[in-house]
Amino acid sequence: MARKNASDDPLAPVTLAVGQEELLLDRAVREVVAAAKAADADTDVRDLTPDQLQPGTLAELVSPSLFAERKVVVVRGAQDLSADTVKDVKAYLSSPAEEITLVLLHAGGAKGKGLLDAARKAGAREVACPKMTKPADRLAFVRGEFRTAGRSATSEACQALVDAIGSDLRELASAVTQLVADVEGTIDEAVVGRYYTGRAEASSFTVADRAVEGRTAEALEALRWSLSTGVAPVLITSALAQGVRAIGKLSSARGGRPADLARELGMPPWKIDRVRQQMRGWTPDGVAVALRAVAEADAGVKGGGDDPGYALEKAVVTIARAARSRGRA
Repeated sequence: MARKNASDDPLAPVTLAVGQEELLLDRAVREVVAAAKAADADTDVRDLTPDQLQPGTLAELVSPSLFAERKVVVVRGAQDLSADTVKDVKAYLSSPAEEITLVLLHAGGAKGKGLLDAARKAGAREVACPKMTKPADRLAFVRGEFRTAGRSATSEACQALVDAIGSDLRELASAVTQLVADVEGTIDEAVVGRYYTGRAEASSFTVADRAVEGRTAEALEALRWSLSTGVAPVLITSALAQGVRAIGKLSSARGGRPADLARELGMPPWKIDRVRQQMRGWTPDGVAVALRAVAEADAGVKGGGDDPGYALEKAVVTIARAARSRGRA
């Protein structure tokens, strides 16, 4: 979810939306426009790209109108504005017009940093819209979507949704909206599974979960489904590595409550509980064997072998067998 600064009035003279996450940038714009139209249904909205904002254009857009109408002027890709237009924007920032709300969308970073700094110095309301590249960020986003909708969803359900949908925030937001509209009560993992079975079954994490649980046939079935639906082999090896490493980390950790172990191992408490269930058949030797199998598969899918699918199948079988090593000891 986009983060806002303390000055959280969407009708502030200037709003600065910083980041590269398109969904959050669009939401920042929609929030300002909605607030302006709530104040004045006849608000004039101008949404401009850098090539549409030439030197002098901003002055025309923000000049007082005869009827003192409210305006929202949205400038996308502000980091790409020409030097002359940047001068116009900086001049405007020092004395913004009444009834006008300027929204600057800036990617952040070094390009166009002078304009970014000027807007901040002028006291612009800032909305952070960072690109969500980490799974933990996307998980937090899904949780936030459910909270915003006023609905309860379990941690397992949120994780299952991220596993099933992937990294596209628009799709994740749409999935939350669908679940909230269709399901009454708390949304749990079973509900997510019913709605997104095909995608969840194709998830690389499903392959890893079934493998570390020693469920060979189910792991292979999930693997073949994943590959047939276009999941990149490198994502599957990554998920397998994470699954085996989690087993190893938890098996060597000191005993304690999930919350204490979560802090020690850097895992969420719900994952501690899941890994505890998965590690019952494992031995230290089994973990070592599984890690070697993952390394070989990783080399195989990155060009070290002729058939990535075969390399992954071999790894899945080896990991599932290692998961049952305690019973054969």
